[in-house]
Amino acid sequence: MFRQNYSSALLEDAVEQFASLPGVGRKTALRLALHMLDLPRENVEQFSNAFISLKDRVRYCPVCNMISDDGTCPICSDHRRDRSVVCVVESLRDVLSIENTGQYNGLYHVLGGIISPIDGIGPSDIHIRELTDRLAKGGINEVVLALSTSMEGETTSFYIFKQISSFPVTVTAIARGVGFGDDLEYTDELTLGRSIANRQIFKP
Repeated sequence: MFRQNYSSALLEDAVEQFASLPGVGRKTALRLALHMLDLPRENVEQFSNAFISLKDRVRYCPVCNMISDDGTCPICSDHRRDRSVVCVVESLRDVLSIENTGQYNGLYHVLGGIISPIDGIGPSDIHIRELTDRLAKGGINEVVLALSTSMEGETTSFYIFKQISSFPVTVTAIARGVGFGDDLEYTDELTLGRSIANRQIFKP
């Protein structure tokens, strides 16, 4: 594999760190590292401190598992939201994608992953128990399964459906505007918005 001679071990280390980020190739990593090198020290410190603070101070909402600066997240705290509907998603990225459509006004439940035996992730490794605990408290009439349409996502949806089938709730799923195997994160807002608005009764 070709490796560029950076003439500086410090620059090479900076490039390696940027290149470790998802979707960042070595050319882009070099461009970012050189850009940081040209910035005033104050700007670089602000950049670094933002991520250190994110890592050290971010919290997870005790209700839905979304990230929050302090305690309950803004979505769960917003009493204008429809609290009778809970949308089950894999990650924070999916929440942001759905929120950007403007087509959903309920609450969320972030699983923190999906069932994937090949990766060693089972039902107990994600927040399914917390979902059933929420349903047991009452007040929720609909659970929307908005997971990836991959095999792992479908398996997780089916498992959740079986776990919550004894509760008096309607279980729906996003419409098939989202293609098989697609992640919500990469689905355009119009398609995702229609899929949420036109959700259908979940049929295992």
